[in-house]
Amino acid sequence: MLTARNLECIRGEHKLFSNIFFSVNPGELMFVGGPNGSGKTSLLRLLCGLSSPDSGEILWNGMDIRDLDGDYRGMMTYLGHLGGIKDDLTALENLRISCALADCEIDENQAADALGQIGLAGREMLPAKVLSQGQRRRVALARLLVVQTRLWILDEPLTALDTAAVKLIKEILEHNLSKGGMVIMTTHQEIVMTAAAVHHLTLS
Repeated sequence: MLTARNLECIRGEHKLFSNIFFSVNPGELMFVGGPNGSGKTSLLRLLCGLSSPDSGEILWNGMDIRDLDGDYRGMMTYLGHLGGIKDDLTALENLRISCALADCEIDENQAADALGQIGLAGREMLPAKVLSQGQRRRVALARLLVVQTRLWILDEPLTALDTAAVKLIKEILEHNLSKGGMVIMTTHQEIVMTAAAVHHLTLS
């Protein structure tokens, strides 16, 4: 279970949000919404442990994630809205490196299989700079097919994806939820998900 208690985030002299409370249990999904600049990405970065709240605490199974350190990161996968794709690397190289950085090393065959499943068969060896925005997004999202983590924190995962790709990502997310995984995500696209429970957190 991931629990947030009384979270507050301040950037400069501006308070993005405060008094944020929620819990996400196995099999549950939480959508984070709100206008641009409301702090959605900042909240996700707090939940990943990439930055610290100005007040409040984030607990994983009752323990502060700052105390868990690497143990918590090993249970969580974060995909930012930029995807972290390097132009001069191939799709296959990008996927293998992103997995290695997340302590989930895969070989070329595993990477090629994941890219094929996500609709990039035949493009594995192309440099990312020649791929479309939607294809680059698929490269980043292919990591979800190989990770063994339970908690997925995703910042606008559906950006630049066509209808077929959105359907595929929906199936991948629902498969994780059906196994007791947890998903926290932002999205500007309407998507109906099957989960044990669906929560909505709106930042203003």
